[in-house]
Amino acid sequence: MKSQTRIYIAGFMVLITFGLTSYIPKTGPHLTAPLYTEIPLGTIRPTGWLRDQLETMRDGTTGHLDEVYWKLKNDNGWLGGKGDGWEETPYWLDGAVPLAYLLDDATLKAKVLKYINWTIDHQRRSGYFGPITKAERDSGAVITIATAQRGEDWWPKMVMLKVLQQYYTATNDARVIKFMTAYFHYELQALKVCPINKWSEWAESRGSENILVAQWLYQKTADKGLLALAGELDKQCFSWSKWFAGRDWAIRAAAHQDDSDWMHRHGVNVAMGIKAPALTYQRTGNPAYLAAMKTGFNDIMTLNGLPNGAFSADEDLHGNLPTQGTELCAIVEDMFSMEQAIAISGDTRYMDALERIAFNALPTQTTDDYNNKQYFQVANQVEIARGVFDFSLPFGREMNNVLGMRSGYTYCLANMHQGWTKFATHLWYKTQDNGLASLVYAPNTLKTTAGIGNTPVTINEITNYPFSDEIDFELSAQRSVQFDWQFRVPSWCAEATLSINGKEIQTGKGGQLITLNRIWKNGDKIVLKLPMRVSTSEWGRNSRAVERGPLVYALKLGERWEKGNDKAEGDYFSIYPTGNWNYGLSEQIVADPAKNLQITEKPFNGKFVWNQQHAPIEITAEGRLIPNWQLTDGVANQPVTDRDGGYRGTVSDTLSHFTLIPYGFTKVRIVAFPVVKK
Repeated sequence: MKSQTRIYIAGFMVLITFGLTSYIPKTGPHLTAPLYTEIPLGTIRPTGWLRDQLETMRDGTTGHLDEVYWKLKNDNGWLGGKGDGWEETPYWLDGAVPLAYLLDDATLKAKVLKYINWTIDHQRRSGYFGPITKAERDSGAVITIATAQRGEDWWPKMVMLKVLQQYYTATNDARVIKFMTAYFHYELQALKVCPINKWSEWAESRGSENILVAQWLYQKTADKGLLALAGELDKQCFSWSKWFAGRDWAIRAAAHQDDSDWMHRHGVNVAMGIKAPALTYQRTGNPAYLAAMKTGFNDIMTLNGLPNGAFSADEDLHGNLPTQGTELCAIVEDMFSMEQAIAISGDTRYMDALERIAFNALPTQTTDDYNNKQYFQVANQVEIARGVFDFSLPFGREMNNVLGMRSGYTYCLANMHQGWTKFATHLWYKTQDNGLASLVYAPNTLKTTAGIGNTPVTINEITNYPFSDEIDFELSAQRSVQFDWQFRVPSWCAEATLSINGKEIQTGKGGQLITLNRIWKNGDKIVLKLPMRVSTSEWGRNSRAVERGPLVYALKLGERWEKGNDKAEGDYFSIYPTGNWNYGLSEQIVADPAKNLQITEKPFNGKFVWNQQHAPIEITAEGRLIPNWQLTDGVANQPVTDRDGGYRGTVSDTLSHFTLIPYGFTKVRIVAFPVVKK
């Protein structure tokens, strides 16, 4: 059978076969089917460095937050108590549930199941659910549609719905479908008397989370009331699609940092809202919504993008200078939005964006043991210390930047767990014809079915990617099976090669998806080669960052850790550099990175850890010290350059050589360098 190649143009999949081009219809009778469907939780088993990371999380706060954090530990509202009944317990479960099933960990499964069972078992007859409300506790109120005002905030329930959705994909527990159906019927009617913003703007700004699960359930039950609910929520919630398409929102967000409409600029809200147009496209079939998402995402990253793949969000959007901060919650929510945008749109830009933020921004913001987190990270972060810095939200206790379990707002302590776990669950997707799609890469084993007859297949993905440019796939099946298998070629890769059983089969350009339709046989070995070129990219105030593949490289600095304690926020760590940091990058490197940068790869040794001692790649660069580039109130303000991108102030007479390592392995660093003459 002849091979077919599918590529994506302007968000649409085009099938090229025998020289003919035709659009594949994707619209069902009521809901536009996503280009890709998610693999059920537990079908993917992370291996290699990714499993090491997940085991660290299990042994750290993800596996034990309910034991060490008083808000979850004491009289929890999601277990019937009077304690936390808002977002932090569902946030934790949103990462702990997938972790339990990714690792097939019986202890963690039993732990999270307590909360799931209580939530399902204590659903009210009307369909309402959640912790016992004050009105119920104080007066024995019964919450019905007529008395919906005696309920409490819509927002935490949205997170718990995502928890239950994941649990269902892992277990097929029929209680979940019944539970959600009853709740969504209740919600559709209750919104008439208790609109989405009755209790908080959080629900109004984050309604896409609610819409996502309602539309997912529709695909299971075909209950038209779910689409009516999604449409009503869209009307009542923030107009992300309209704002992204109209662009005035992006301009105003860049120009204003006052208290007016700050929820529209709140980084976590924006990170969640990025997927809102895709969800509306899914419901309407109108491609203008995919265009709105593309425009909005481009505006956000152009005006506020940082080298690590994140956008500034401290807490507001705050421009593109590398001295701005990014909240950990914004990073993990941005990742989840990218995972949903990938499924609905099939646009490779979101696949690239997911890898960039996961491999760079995410790992640097927690400690090796996953017990401490940094509320705001900074791209050019020369020290981690108490202070107000250049953030739009400076806390009075000045704890935004330090590494601590409870430093900054604690909802990031609860929410950070979904980053790696959901990334691991989205390494593979199913295509619409029951094929497989490898759209982001990391070591894992997939056990699923494929092809017309749902033939069981096992695929071992063996790789050290993103630290290696080769990805090996080993396929096992009891019998030969024909299905489409899609492979993404990242946009940074000039040309990929795909080999099967030692024979080169196909090449692909960056930003494309290669589809092989063939009869796959037991023992087939597939090798995807993604050559990584070293390059430089331009960031705020004409600074430059060094890149190779999906990784961004930062200055390797010695670290001096100091432990402190805040009466309100507990133990924390400050980190200070040992050695010079104020280097300018030689202009020869910008002109010809491949010629002027030396790359050294090291073997993986022992358990994988995101710290500089375990960094598997180093790049040697050269430049000159800039004496006048000094810290001001703990901030390494970016030196001014002229239009050609060069720093024209005084620099050292001595040419220096320094080491760069992948950004994710650093805590203190420079990643966006001024450019100086050699």
